[in-house]
Amino acid sequence: MTSETDGADVTALLVTAHPDDECMFFAPTVIRLVELKARVHVLCLSEGNYYNQGARRKQELLDSCAVLGIPASRVTITDHKNLPDDPKAEWSVSLVSSVIAKHIRALSVNMVLTFDGRGVSGHANHTAIYKAVRLLFALLGDCWPPEEIHLLLGASPQLAAALLSLLHCWLRGLQASQSRHALSSLSTPVVSLPVHQLIALHVH
Repeated sequence: MTSETDGADVTALLVTAHPDDECMFFAPTVIRLVELKARVHVLCLSEGNYYNQGARRKQELLDSCAVLGIPASRVTITDHKNLPDDPKAEWSVSLVSSVIAKHIRALSVNMVLTFDGRGVSGHANHTAIYKAVRLLFALLGDCWPPEEIHLLLGASPQLAAALLSLLHCWLRGLQASQSRHALSSLSTPVVSLPVHQLIALHVH
């Protein structure tokens, strides 16, 4: 297979907490998936209104995703009153799990990309997503639809090469003999891209 067609059968869901997470933590992996012709969706669980700039930050997210190669039609931003952009807020793990499960089913997702157990940056909203995804996979077990669903968890940059190698294995179908829900706490691969330009699209 060529690198241009490896990801044609992949429908990936990137789950983030706030606008700017997509470029600060996941841009390399997203760009690589898009290069491989994977269909990438983004689910952002808050509009980023901590400083009362939610409307502006939502537009910035759409602009950032466009640069990453993700059209607005594949970007969902939730605005749930119980999921505020707040590092002190305790997001309900069950609520987050239900929101993610709804999107996985609706989009026939077979790859989920999100934060690791430390939330990458340690933000409470990030770690809540990690806990929710792990809970979701644990509860569903073998009751999930027939597609294999792989979970990529963002971690330290030192493991970038390992994740890229594993990603290529998955895209070539070399994981067929392993469990349905493959879990990996490896980092996003490093590729050449203007991440600083993406971050500049967001308010700080």
